[in-house]
Amino acid sequence: MIEAVLVTILPVGFLIILFGGGAAFLRKNIEQDGETPIDRTLFYTSKYSVIILWGAMVLQSWGIGLSFFEVPLFLRVTGLIAWFFGFTFLYVGRFEMGSSFRLGTPKERTLLRVDGLFGLSRNPMYVGMYATICASALYTLNPAVIILGSFVIAVHHSIVRAEEHYMQKAYGQEYTDYRNRVGRYI
Repeated sequence: MIEAVLVTILPVGFLIILFGGGAAFLRKNIEQDGETPIDRTLFYTSKYSVIILWGAMVLQSWGIGLSFFEVPLFLRVTGLIAWFFGFTFLYVGRFEMGSSFRLGTPKERTLLRVDGLFGLSRNPMYVGMYATICASALYTLNPAVIILGSFVIAVHHSIVRAEEHYMQKAYGQEYTDYRNRVGRYI
């Protein structure tokens, strides 16, 4: 029961912060929706598919079996560890981004974040998202979750590459120096 509650609280809380924070920033005339760096339909399909993948993990944790067979304890535990690791990166990355956070690339100049988690990874929130997707796949072992998760990770990798192209144009040498110091993911 405690496992299911913890598994559920993390994505629900993150979505509340994400959308609630967006509304709070909008009141300050800071729009959180940026430009889609890849095809708009693919971009939003992938972004909202993450919620489906998180939902699969939550349902499985509540005993609503999505697996076709018993998931070994070792995979469930590994999934839980990845889940908590991933949400740690998502929460910390989101708070460290502050008002620079955008869904897509910013329409205006924002601050380049290079410290905290961003000193370890240029894309810690994507690392966190990938970890939660892998967690859901391991925890459920559902083929649809595995296929959808693979699709989402592939699309998000193309988003990362497009966002990095934008960052290079927007920040020039400052971004080049950062890119040379810090890896794309780890």
